[in-house]
Amino acid sequence: MVTKSTTKKKRATAPKKAPTVKKTTVKKTDVAKLRIRVRAYEHKILDASVRQIMDTAARFDATVQGPVPLPTEIRKYTVNRGAFVHKNAREQFEMRAHKRLVDIVNPSGKLVEALTNLSLPSGVNIEVKML
Repeated sequence: MVTKSTTKKKRATAPKKAPTVKKTTVKKTDVAKLRIRVRAYEHKILDASVRQIMDTAARFDATVQGPVPLPTEIRKYTVNRGAFVHKNAREQFEMRAHKRLVDIVNPSGKLVEALTNLSLPSGVNIEVKML
């Protein structure tokens, strides 16, 4: 004779949570940063311009982070050599844009004024952001 057992299945109970502890957040002091991105097609002119920016910042005792080399942007162009018959003859050209990043921590007003009056060679593009 087969009998049924009458055992109850125990329910799985959720684990008890640990008491929550309030985290105290430490406020960071607001640090002003001047982020300068310099871009040029010739790396020698670019390095000379960055060195000029670094010397200006060092003259005003500013904390400088960088220069950080960013990836070189390469644009490639393929052009037909002949206009009519020589369709398979092609030339390839490329333009390389070199980039550097310089951060100046807590810049003073005199430093910002000196950087705006800085004369850099032509062909150097500068983007300045205040973080």
